[in-house]
Amino acid sequence: MNPRATVQARPTVLVLAVLVLLGGSLGYVLHARERGGGHRLVAAEASFTLHEPGLYYRDTATGRVARTPGAPDGPSCARFYAAGERALCLRALPGTPARTQAVVYDRGFTELRTVTVPGIPNRARVSPSGQVLSWTTFAVGDSYAASGFSTRTSILDLRTGYLVKSIEDIPLTLGGGRYHAADVNYWGVDFAADDNRFYATVATGGRTHLVEGDLGAWSARTLRENVECPSLSPDGTRIAFKKKVSDDPAAPWRLYVLDLADLREHPLAESHSVDDQAAWLDDATLAYALPAREGKGGDLWSVPADGTGAPRLLVPGGSSPVAVPPVH
Repeated sequence: MNPRATVQARPTVLVLAVLVLLGGSLGYVLHARERGGGHRLVAAEASFTLHEPGLYYRDTATGRVARTPGAPDGPSCARFYAAGERALCLRALPGTPARTQAVVYDRGFTELRTVTVPGIPNRARVSPSGQVLSWTTFAVGDSYAASGFSTRTSILDLRTGYLVKSIEDIPLTLGGGRYHAADVNYWGVDFAADDNRFYATVATGGRTHLVEGDLGAWSARTLRENVECPSLSPDGTRIAFKKKVSDDPAAPWRLYVLDLADLREHPLAESHSVDDQAAWLDDATLAYALPAREGKGGDLWSVPADGTGAPRLLVPGGSSPVAVPPVH
């Protein structure tokens, strides 16, 4: 079978403006609920650590973290990310209502902290130092989307131990003025190297925006419209993101890169719709997962960040890619 086969459309019920914005992500949520009990929750093998540099990812067949090349001997995770001295694993807990367990590990996969939050695992990120972490879940029952899903994003600062369970109340500046609305949703946080500045998606009024946040000042401001799931480059100058380019539910997004200096953007060579928060393998290359097709798990691909070249298959049957550098 051609691994570049077009992703098949899946039925999606869109409820209110927030659900329209989430689009294919709702399909992921429903799929995740159906598969929630498909993988047994297991810990990492004693020999599996983050001390060896390389590409780490979630193996779709087992639900466990793996390293290339190597067997999937890491812990069970629905979403995974690592940076600095820490790793973050999101697990979908069995039962209803839906709950997510966020587990913080050190490089040896010793559990340091566990937080249980409502909803279904969606996004996970760790700051370059490993000191600040964020995760997004799909939550059920918010007043403005009582019959559907909305997002809930948390931030955990390991330096102080302080957990922000939901960042929806952060003071937001939109269009130059303070903004308040009941339908504000955040997702897809990513951090700068200073452990203070962060980027995220905010959705409100049927639109998505890139926001730049300040943890110390506890504030956020919009920078640009139609930006989802931002991923900051290692040099801190560019943001990879998914941009809505079509109302076709089978292929609504394309991967783009935004230059923060002048807010100019360019599309990448990946022509398929990507519903993922891409990860930078280095300053020149991005990795991402293509959605599942025909009942099979998606694959990991890479593409140059400058818009040239062509996509390259990294790992069949993988998701949640992260490049772990050598220990200095």
